[in-house]
Amino acid sequence: MDVPTGTLLPHSSPGTKHSLRPSARWTRLLLLASCTAMLQGCIAKTAWDVVTLPVRAAGKAVDVATTSQSEADENRGREIRRREERLGALERTYERLRQKCVAGDTEACTQARGVYAEITALLPTVPLEPE
Repeated sequence: MDVPTGTLLPHSSPGTKHSLRPSARWTRLLLLASCTAMLQGCIAKTAWDVVTLPVRAAGKAVDVATTSQSEADENRGREIRRREERLGALERTYERLRQKCVAGDTEACTQARGVYAEITALLPTVPLEPE
């Protein structure tokens, strides 16, 4: 601690060496010891994080790259529902066009044949519902 010559500290007297009071010294030591103890845990945690980082990164990459069985089942279910919805819309369109065809609309007959071909192609990809 640099103190200009002739300056008196509150706890010193003339001619004494500039030093901390014993209680201030113990306070500093206690503070230093507690900081050291806290930093050891922090340093250990940081070291652990650095060591385990590659393992966690590899695990996350594998998780992103692979599809779990439940995810695959959900995706398959969505695809089947999408096909079923498309099949239902085609069947309604076919029925409407077929009725127009029966009424004598030749253009509706041509369109109905195209819709029927699409239904025929889509039908094998939709699983049968158990009765």
